[in-house]
Amino acid sequence: MNDLFHISPAVAERFPTYRGLVLLASGLTNGPSDARSLALLRKAEEHARQMFATMPPAEHPHLAAWQEAFRAFGVKPKRTMNSAEALIARVLKGGQLPAINRLADAYNAVSVRFAIPCGGEDLAHVVRPVTLRVADGTEPFETNKDGAPFTDYPAPGEVVWADEAGVTCRAWNWRQGTRTRLTEGTQEAYFLFDALPPMTAEELERAGDVLEALLAELSPGCRITRVHLGSAG
Repeated sequence: MNDLFHISPAVAERFPTYRGLVLLASGLTNGPSDARSLALLRKAEEHARQMFATMPPAEHPHLAAWQEAFRAFGVKPKRTMNSAEALIARVLKGGQLPAINRLADAYNAVSVRFAIPCGGEDLAHVVRPVTLRVADGTEPFETNKDGAPFTDYPAPGEVVWADEAGVTCRAWNWRQGTRTRLTEGTQEAYFLFDALPPMTAEELERAGDVLEALLAELSPGCRITRVHLGSAG
């Protein structure tokens, strides 16, 4: 039984078709970005350039669904993009995907390849449980501003992922906080995919399959289990 991840009744009622897939991983070995993880990023960039050669990201069915979801809880998606669309837009503007560390590079590459928001959190810094809920605006969100640590707060009514210590990701899958982000010393983590129709359950599982294979390559011997959330649960 899943006792780590929850979806609040308010979110479940407003977004009944949401599907989440979580890869719970232990025995991980992380480290600085290397030739292998950089190659994953470059391959994902090429995939994005080909996929969106004749179609703007906003017209991709799954990214468009997330734009509608953001509007539904009061966020302007052109200014506050879901994480997958933000990465893809960066590539299409001539930039490169950021090299962060091996594990983060892997999930960002898969996020771009499948046009699905994906994030990773270090379980050593998560105060369980983790809930997808509507913020009341008092929950702390640890981030950086002008190069220094900064505590921000979500807008009341914003859909957020939060643990018992505060927000782990603002605007559902827009921006992750610094408190639980993956570091080079991360050994236990969860990787969360957020999906809405028209992405199918089969497509969601394929994205999970690809990331699971990459994690096994990057961290031989790691142990991975899956948790399904929402209409996938």
